[in-house]
Amino acid sequence: MKKNIEICAINQHYQYIMRHLVSYFNDAVKEFWDLPAVTNFGKETYTYGQLAENIARYHILFKGVGIKKGDKVALYSRNSAEWVIAYYATLTYGAVTVPFLPDFLPAAVAELSSFSNCKLLIVDDYAVSSFKEDPSHFAVMEKTEGFVGVVNTKGMSLVHSSDEILDKTLATVDNEFASLYPNGISAADVDYYNDSFDMEDVAEISFTSGTTSATSKGVVLPARSLSVNLEFGRKIVPSCVGGHVFAILPMAHMFGQAFDVLFPLSSGCHVYVMPGKPTPARLIGGLATVKPFMFLTVPLVIEKIFKSKVFPVTRKYPAKLLLKIPGLDRIVLNKIKKSLLNAFGNNFTVGIIIGGAALNREVEDLLKRMKFPYTVGYGMTECGPLISYRDKDEYVKYSCGTMAHPLQVRIDSANPRRVLGEIQVKGDAVMLGYYNNEEATKGAFTSDGWLKTGDMGVFDNKNNLFIKGRCKNMILTGSGQNIYPEEIEDKINNLPYVIESLVVGRKNAIVALVVADYDAAKKDGLTADQADKLINDNVLALNSELAAYSKIGYTEIRADQFEKTPKQSIKRFMYS
Repeated sequence: MKKNIEICAINQHYQYIMRHLVSYFNDAVKEFWDLPAVTNFGKETYTYGQLAENIARYHILFKGVGIKKGDKVALYSRNSAEWVIAYYATLTYGAVTVPFLPDFLPAAVAELSSFSNCKLLIVDDYAVSSFKEDPSHFAVMEKTEGFVGVVNTKGMSLVHSSDEILDKTLATVDNEFASLYPNGISAADVDYYNDSFDMEDVAEISFTSGTTSATSKGVVLPARSLSVNLEFGRKIVPSCVGGHVFAILPMAHMFGQAFDVLFPLSSGCHVYVMPGKPTPARLIGGLATVKPFMFLTVPLVIEKIFKSKVFPVTRKYPAKLLLKIPGLDRIVLNKIKKSLLNAFGNNFTVGIIIGGAALNREVEDLLKRMKFPYTVGYGMTECGPLISYRDKDEYVKYSCGTMAHPLQVRIDSANPRRVLGEIQVKGDAVMLGYYNNEEATKGAFTSDGWLKTGDMGVFDNKNNLFIKGRCKNMILTGSGQNIYPEEIEDKINNLPYVIESLVVGRKNAIVALVVADYDAAKKDGLTADQADKLINDNVLALNSELAAYSKIGYTEIRADQFEKTPKQSIKRFMYS
């Protein structure tokens, strides 16, 4: 890893960082001891003091099995309060967290745990059943020197042991806890942070895909990366003690982890964790109950709500007509806004923060017209994650804000305000590199030390950042023209009976792959063939709005949705 650190040495300038993230959590636990901290929505709640009690038990376990500062502990679990406890237990112990998304296959988790030299794997009930279906996964991890076994988050129960020391330690945790805290643990007993914590210490290794060690890249994040993201959150939301957060994003993903876990639980907030998939009905029911002051989500969730709840109203008369008449349009817009705010709990001070992908333009146009409290940010795991952001009151439509401190952002272009170029960043938030992957680390940085994001963008005259697409998604035509498929897909996705789309280049044609919503078509009295013809005609009609070099040659209509990543981006490589 030395070479990775040397590559990023240019980023080590702590002019913005004031405190280590562990010190913030340490103070929050002591100050907000009796306040609710994390709730499994509809089930149990843990106060900050109860977090401390459970963290203390994990620390006893870690010490008993010989885990030292800097050792790696893997976490493979769905979102839950117990995930939060295991995560903070590892972080405050000084160990390195290796969180795996619940979408990862057990075989990949076993291999990546071994590849990253994890000493212990912590899992939930769902993962337990998956692992026990194939005991060979345990054998893979046991090849790791110092690996002691697998523990369940529920009551720290034993799942698998490769060393009898784990069995013995688990059996004595309760007695050891009673010995250390005969009168029960109190705020005075909390002392997580000390001088041994350093900003350059590795805090986390985040794997970007759940396949194998040969293809997955483990993003090595130092404490400074997580700390500056936490600092930024506290700067833009200076006071939120007792405020509610409704967490639906994967906590193993940096977007959700940074701002649904680290920021709120270092600030005295109460995090409600939503289990399972956020369907529009479940989501709106949860939001109305929790009444969050801010809500983090991805575009797909908002777009589903608009397709099911908003567009059916705005695309029919009389609303469709009224929206075209200045003055009268406010009646419709205000009614929709009020309905949405009530559905979301009507308690937004920060509002909805959208990230992870581009927001559909028709959805955003309507959000902006109704003056809904929302903003769109931009980031990547390698920056822990935030790169750009702007408050809802200053946010410029279609942008993703301005650079988030303490990052520098540049466009690799001769004219960054007019000519597209790759977005590149430098600063304290940037990763150390990719775990045991010198080649990938070297390829991620420019010769002068800037991290290459792989996204194409431009600035406006106020330094708002506008992303046009991914470098690798760009289609180069035979005439040498550059086509960014995301812009065409945005138009296709607004058409009737379209769930999602991909635009790809094949031979000498631009092809639109379209997932049809046959259920919606059937409700409207259309057969599958009629729906296909309507979709095809509508897609090809878009050519009148496109440049000659980017016109769609033909469509391929399908019933099955595209394979997605954990943040709900389409796995384009499977369809190119």
